[in-house]
Amino acid sequence: MTKVQDRSRTRRQRLLDAALEVFAEHGYSDSAIDEIARASFTSKGGLYFHFPSKQALFLALLDEAGAALLQRVEAAMANHSDPLDRGDAALREALRVFGGQRLLTKLLLVEALGAGKEFTIKLNDLHSAFATLIAECLDEAVARGQIPPLDTQVAAHAWYGAVNHVVLRWLMTGKPRRLEDTYPELRALLFFGVTGSNAVRRP
Repeated sequence: MTKVQDRSRTRRQRLLDAALEVFAEHGYSDSAIDEIARASFTSKGGLYFHFPSKQALFLALLDEAGAALLQRVEAAMANHSDPLDRGDAALREALRVFGGQRLLTKLLLVEALGAGKEFTIKLNDLHSAFATLIAECLDEAVARGQIPPLDTQVAAHAWYGAVNHVVLRWLMTGKPRRLEDTYPELRALLFFGVTGSNAVRRP
């Protein structure tokens, strides 16, 4: 990478970091390009060189946030061969990622909802990607006889929906103080829904 490319990459990341702060504080609709440029110590021209509009900047943030979440979840799942253990790892890591990046989580789950159709599509894509990972685990668990036959797509989307609501409650109320503290109860509920037991069954 040349020095010019390195500077460009650094500036782009600085813009994304500043945009995250501004969007999280003021919301998408009330955030101004001028404010993001000031917060990043970049001219408006420099900002528009990387992102042609506020919408493009917000979409880039959503793309990065979604990709980072899925990468972390997939890495955690890769440490386990048992499908139910992989599902458990996905749940734990998702809560860890959301809980460790409150501003990014607010942007992803709150601000994007009211930002328009294109952003809603992005969120649905993320929802579907996470649900697909869970559905694959459940399909394998059914094939192994670990859980009874069920509609794994419905179950997987229910898992994501439960996580989403727990995270939103944490964002809105600050309870519990640590999002990861919801893991034991959430895990027990979700696994009971597919196994009929709070414990992970083995064939």
